[in-house]
Amino acid sequence: MGIQNFPPALQPIIQQGFLEREFEQALHSRLGYRAIADREEIAVGIGETLTKTRAGLKPSVTTPLAPAANTNFDNGLNPTTWSVEQYTLTINHYAATTDLNMVTSRVGIASQFLQNAFVNGEQAARSLDELARNALFAAYFGGNTRVRTTLASAGPALAVDDIRGFQFNFVNGVQLPVSATNTLSVVVGADQYLLIGAAADATNVSTAPNGISGVLTFSTNVSISDGTQNNAVVAVNASAIVRPAAANNTSALTAGSTLTMGNLLDAVANLRANAVPEIEGAYNCYLDPVSARQLFADPDFKQLFQGATSANHVFRRAMVNQFLGLRFVPTTEAFVQPHPVLSNLMVRRPIVCGQGALIEGDFAGMAADDVAPKDSIVHMVDGIAMVTREPLDRLQQIIAQSWYWIGGFCTPSDTTTTTSTVPTATSAAFKRAVMIEHIG
Repeated sequence: MGIQNFPPALQPIIQQGFLEREFEQALHSRLGYRAIADREEIAVGIGETLTKTRAGLKPSVTTPLAPAANTNFDNGLNPTTWSVEQYTLTINHYAATTDLNMVTSRVGIASQFLQNAFVNGEQAARSLDELARNALFAAYFGGNTRVRTTLASAGPALAVDDIRGFQFNFVNGVQLPVSATNTLSVVVGADQYLLIGAAADATNVSTAPNGISGVLTFSTNVSISDGTQNNAVVAVNASAIVRPAAANNTSALTAGSTLTMGNLLDAVANLRANAVPEIEGAYNCYLDPVSARQLFADPDFKQLFQGATSANHVFRRAMVNQFLGLRFVPTTEAFVQPHPVLSNLMVRRPIVCGQGALIEGDFAGMAADDVAPKDSIVHMVDGIAMVTREPLDRLQQIIAQSWYWIGGFCTPSDTTTTTSTVPTATSAAFKRAVMIEHIG
C-alpha cells in the first residue's frame, strides 16, 4: 500500500529506507516537587473532600503554683486545652489517552505500543509534579503582593497584583473568609491597616505565577503614599519569602539580585526557628539550573570550598548535593517569569522545604474491581493507573492506552505553632517552606 494512504500523523514514522529501528526520546523535564509530599490514602465512601485536624500544643508553664492557692478540689488550677487547626484535601480525576491502530503500527520502524506507554508515563509523572508544585507555591506566595495601580486619592479600596493569602484568615485553626468581623492586619507601604474584604478581578492580570489579581478593601482609607504603585502589601501571617538585599517585593528586585549562599542560610534559619523537621537530616531545596549556577559565582560559596578536599568533586559536576543543611534537588519545573517592571530580566524561585510541607491524597478505590474489572489491563505505577483497553472497533484493531489518577494535593498550615510553644516561631500561617526570589 502507498504511504500516502496512511494518516499524516503516522507517515513520518513508517520506515522508508531507514535502518534505525527505535525511537529517539525527546527531552523531558526533571521532576521533584511531588517527592516532598507526604502521601495519605483517601478512603472509599467519604466524599470528594476530606478535612483533617492537626492538634497543637499547650503553652509552657514557668510560674510556680502558689501554696496558698493549692486548695480545694481544683488545687488552684484552671483547666486549659490545646488548640487545633484544619486543612482540607480535595480529590479530582485527571486522565489522558492515546489510540493505537495495531495494523498500521506493524509497518512502523519501532514499537509504537511501547513508545505510547513511555510518553503516557512521562505525561502522567509531569502532570502530578506540576500539580504538587502549584499547590506548594500557592500557599507560599500567600500574603505577599504589591500595589498594582497608584491611588488617585486616599481610599479603602486598593488594586493589587495577587490576592492569594488575603482572602481568608484563620479562626481557631479554620480558614474563614476575611470580613468586617474577621479582619486581617496588613502592612501597605509603611503603615498597617485592617483588611475586611478581598475580591478577584473579572479579568485576571496578575503577573505572579497562577496569581489572582484583585481589589483589597480596608476598614480605613489607605494613604496615597502607601497606595503607590509597586509598594509592598504584606499580611501579618504572610509566608516567608527571601530576596537578595532584603527587597520587599518582586518588583523591587534589580539586575544584581542574584542568588547567594546567604539567601539559602536565611531560609534554613527561618525553618529552624519554626522547629520545622528536616527530611532525613536536611531540608530539600528545589531549584532550576540557573539558580544552581549562580551559587558558584557567590564569593561566600567560593570561600567555603576554597582548599576543601571536596572542591574538585563539587566544581567538576558544577552542582552540590548536600551542604548548609540543604539537599539540592535540580528541577526544570521551577516557576520562571519575566520581571514585572524591568525588561529582559527573569525572576526565579527556588524553594526550601521541610517535612510535611505538602500532602498528597491518593484515592483508595483507583484500582478496585468495580472501577477496574478483573479482566481489564490496569497497572498501578507510583500511584497512577496505567490502562490498556482491548480493541472495541468493528475490526478489533484499535486499542487505547490511557492513564488516570484520582487524588489531590494540599498545603497544611501551622497556625498552632506560636511563640507560646516555640519561642522563636514566626507569625506565618504556613511555616514548612521558604521561597527565595532572585534574578537570573
